[in-house]
Amino acid sequence: MGFPTRNFSNFFLFFIIFFTNFNLIPLTESASDYTSLVYKGCAKQSFSDPTGVYSQALSALFGSLVQQSSKSRYFKTTSGTGQSSISGLFQCRGDLSNADCYNCVSKLPQMVDSLCGKTIAGRVQLQGCYLLYEVAGFAQISGMEMLYKTCGATNVAGSGFEERRDTAFSVLENGVASGHGFYTTSYQAVYVLGQCEGSVGDSDCSECVKSAVQRAQVECGSSISGQIYLHKCFISYNYLPNGVPRRSSSSSSSSSSSSSSSGTTGKTVAIILGGAAGVGFLVICLLFARGLMKKHDDF
Repeated sequence: MGFPTRNFSNFFLFFIIFFTNFNLIPLTESASDYTSLVYKGCAKQSFSDPTGVYSQALSALFGSLVQQSSKSRYFKTTSGTGQSSISGLFQCRGDLSNADCYNCVSKLPQMVDSLCGKTIAGRVQLQGCYLLYEVAGFAQISGMEMLYKTCGATNVAGSGFEERRDTAFSVLENGVASGHGFYTTSYQAVYVLGQCEGSVGDSDCSECVKSAVQRAQVECGSSISGQIYLHKCFISYNYLPNGVPRRSSSSSSSSSSSSSSSGTTGKTVAIILGGAAGVGFLVICLLFARGLMKKHDDF
């Protein structure tokens, strides 16, 4: 008995519509986005290491930090002794799981080595975590020192956005204290996040975030997104009237732009592969349909 031509046509039309719509679904951001590079900071001076004592201390430090990242989102320690000792720490974003924190931190030692080399101090910040180290005697900087900023290219001046953003900032300044160093919230489509280094007390954290907020207001103006990194804290904000959080684009850093470009390339490749797979499937369906219809005609 032949396959009914009308029923087959309806069945085949369903597959065409389903898979065509499936390929049009926007790709979400990769789960590994939290490991993308934000910025690096490397001391200008390198350490002299004829006996390898600094290299050994740094390797031991990195190993200890990576090991602890599976158990905690913040850890600070020292490796080596005397003038050859090296102190360092890592911190993960407050909303990362232990597994994601470990995955993020485990990428940092190699990145520090490739980006900074054998400098006496270095810091590498990813979207979800950062690591810093410094040789004993390295000059300290203020916790309010601005290390990096990035502001979105799009401006929305005169739309009431700045008032909504400032209200969200005000909530954030109080929230990081009650949240003991990490807080995120939204107000009328303005999403804000703030975090302080784990050793900073609640009151000092609030002051640090307040300073970062003031920098964002001045540096980013009416930009719809921004990130401000101070030595002891950082904040980020995004204005998303459609209610779907997405990473903001940046034009302030070549390293950030490079990461963004890499992410875009990956998405483009995925779309191309997905489209090719869809076309291949449709071709197979057409050939299958042709074979069935030919058999039906023979009957």
